[in-house]
Amino acid sequence: MSKRSTYTLGGAALCGALLASGCANQMSQRSDHEERVERKLLEHTLQIDVGEPKVMELPQRRVRIHEQKRFEVTEYEVTRRYDRYTPYQPWREIYEIPLGAVAVVAGIGANVVNVFALGNLPQSMTHDWLSYGVDGLNPFMNTPSNGRAQQNLAGISEVQKDKREEFTSVPWSERLVEVKAGKMTHELTTDRNGVLRLNLLDSPFSEQHLNHVGTLHLQVVDEDNAIRGDASLLVSATLRNKLREAHELIFDDLEDDDVGQWVHRVKRLSELGLEEEASEMEQSLIELTRNDPELQQEFLAALTKATGRLVADPGVQ
Repeated sequence: MSKRSTYTLGGAALCGALLASGCANQMSQRSDHEERVERKLLEHTLQIDVGEPKVMELPQRRVRIHEQKRFEVTEYEVTRRYDRYTPYQPWREIYEIPLGAVAVVAGIGANVVNVFALGNLPQSMTHDWLSYGVDGLNPFMNTPSNGRAQQNLAGISEVQKDKREEFTSVPWSERLVEVKAGKMTHELTTDRNGVLRLNLLDSPFSEQHLNHVGTLHLQVVDEDNAIRGDASLLVSATLRNKLREAHELIFDDLEDDDVGQWVHRVKRLSELGLEEEASEMEQSLIELTRNDPELQQEFLAALTKATGRLVADPGVQ
């Protein structure tokens, strides 16, 4: 085979490859903007507020428990830049070449008219028509098309806008609390507001002797995050001495007692300084005698005479 034939075949193959592959038509870059917030945990604690005073003089106490977090918050403005292009498809040249020729002629005409119009024609006519026409006449490039455009990520840049600290405090809602009283440990549960209601006259504390228990140790644990909170609450010796007698006054059967013993219970609870328990006992006895108005009036009269208490109106619900 002659050298001339070899060159001819090589040139034809090269043109065919160029025609098949073509060139992507580069378009203007596109940018996306968004804000990104980065939160870094600085501190995570469980706080137990045992209230005041630190020494219990009354058998009931509300303990508030919160889960607290401190964050470092950084705000960034993120910009992503994309290179856009129209991928080459050879078959589109069938209509793009004649349209390109028309666009070139129109563009040249627009530029001529623009001379007489003192440059007042829009750039879309004087420049864009010519650019579209040249791309259309190029057999190795398609005209730009937003509908077929593809893109590649060209770069990412971040600019810090703000940096601050944030603090959150949420209730330890309906979670376990361990309360150690002497040698015994009790598991109690907070309410939906993160409040633990301690009552030394009620179960489980009423089931053990607290005479020698001067301190209640409270502990909460978040095993998932490996954190815990601890607190101590002192129980006064005066209160410890009252608990056994107060428990008997409150929980012994009421129905077997007469009016005099009922009055004694309310009066004695009041003398012990347990006014809340005395009022609850009074309400329980009023409810117990609701179906016997005469017995109820006898009880209320005796209670008023013995204690001088301003008794509750049994008719008020």
